[in-house]
Amino acid sequence: MTDKLIIFDTTLRDGEQSPGASMTKEEKLRIARQLEKLGVDVIEAGFAAASPGDADAIHSIAKVIEHSTVCSLARANERDVRAAGEAIKPARKGRIHTFIATSPIHMEKKLRMTPDEVVERAVAAVKLAREYTDDVEFSAEDAVRSEMDFLVRIFDEVIKAGATTLNVPDTVGYSIPVLWGERFKQLIARVPNSGKVIWSTHCHNDLGMASANSLAAVMNGARQVECTINGLGERAGNASLEEVVMAVKTRRDIFSCDTTIDTTQIVPTSKLVSSITGYPVQPNKAIVGANAFAHESGIHQDGVLKHRETYEIMRAEDVGWGANKMVMGKHSGRAAFRARLQELGIVLEGEEAVNAAFARFKDLADKKHDIFDEDLQALVSDEGVAQVSDHYRLVAMGAHSETGSLPVARVVMSIGGKEQQADAQGGGPVDATFKAIEQIVRSGTELLLYSVNNITSGTDAQGEVTVRLSKGGRIVNGQGADTDIVVASAKAYLNALNKLDAGAERAHPQV
Repeated sequence: MTDKLIIFDTTLRDGEQSPGASMTKEEKLRIARQLEKLGVDVIEAGFAAASPGDADAIHSIAKVIEHSTVCSLARANERDVRAAGEAIKPARKGRIHTFIATSPIHMEKKLRMTPDEVVERAVAAVKLAREYTDDVEFSAEDAVRSEMDFLVRIFDEVIKAGATTLNVPDTVGYSIPVLWGERFKQLIARVPNSGKVIWSTHCHNDLGMASANSLAAVMNGARQVECTINGLGERAGNASLEEVVMAVKTRRDIFSCDTTIDTTQIVPTSKLVSSITGYPVQPNKAIVGANAFAHESGIHQDGVLKHRETYEIMRAEDVGWGANKMVMGKHSGRAAFRARLQELGIVLEGEEAVNAAFARFKDLADKKHDIFDEDLQALVSDEGVAQVSDHYRLVAMGAHSETGSLPVARVVMSIGGKEQQADAQGGGPVDATFKAIEQIVRSGTELLLYSVNNITSGTDAQGEVTVRLSKGGRIVNGQGADTDIVVASAKAYLNALNKLDAGAERAHPQV
């Protein structure tokens, strides 16, 4: 009999801790709906105590998700647990995920608590969480560097207190598969009543082994994997949901468990997360990278043409490649537009929002003959971008580039409703555009990242630009999309400035 492997997605919580990846409530709702469509068992929607905005986002997600469990993270203290409990109240199925550090270095240097105090705090947090829900998860932060005897002790105590899932995190990405698997094997063997709880693994990718470590844990008794779409997460990221799911699905000869993930939704989910967070997927990323099913070598091409399985261990269609078909053009009507958005899981609040999005669709259709699903995702994301703040708004612009002369750009923009104009030269049209903007706003920001990706194929494809700006210790991503890459760049830069102006940031949950 095949065991159920629970997929716990933390894109909206741990993934959001990536520098500049903060999301608005509306963006979180869009991703949460897609995660449910994907078939994720548990959606960790955020950290309620981090900010009122995060609590509101979790509460809103809890109200709309019907099948997945909605979870909030909470440190092992009363304020955090109560905030989490209130945030998940509307959920049909809600979970509180409380954690405390258990490694000697964390207990001594960060918590400044004795092991006895840590156990006491963990037990109290679990008991309090049980007042809100029967589904309580406990994590021993930095379990990878924790002493085995202490892990056995604290896990035993939180089981007695009512924890139903025990999470063993490699918080710093330090382990290797053989050792991580052995750690699970020992814990399950030594912890009293270990069979009464679900054992979970949460691995970071600092040494590039997060997915491998997670799978080693599964082979040794873990039945929940905590992961993110595209492996998103702070530092080098987390275990990648798509890698874990497809490894278990593809190697059924090894794994005695399976997920209930709809794998055809993997690529659409990946693209949505990438679009919203501004974190592009590298072409050679497993499963969801643009080259994941591409064959350049003549030998490989010959083999695949003769028999696909010579060089492919899974079908591109199984993970959603090729599923996003062309949907409409400039003659498509409002009803067809609205219906396709609903099929994509995009919900627009109110008729005014639908009208604005439809107007943008018509504008795009005048520039681009064929409109694909990815274009619609970007179009709605761009609409959401415009709603972050309207303090800085692009009115008009022009850029000129010619061999043998410096490119020039002219930008007309509105600041708080007042139009201003500037001209500038630069190393290229994008550089000139950014310099013209800075002549007007004088933001004092540092440009950390400039990234361009095509949304679909073809020379008329929209370009999606991500700009990452830093100022005063704050980092934000700005996004913009347009068939003109220079215009998309200006939109992205102004979006980042608007986020800085609006104070769009969230507290880090582990401070």
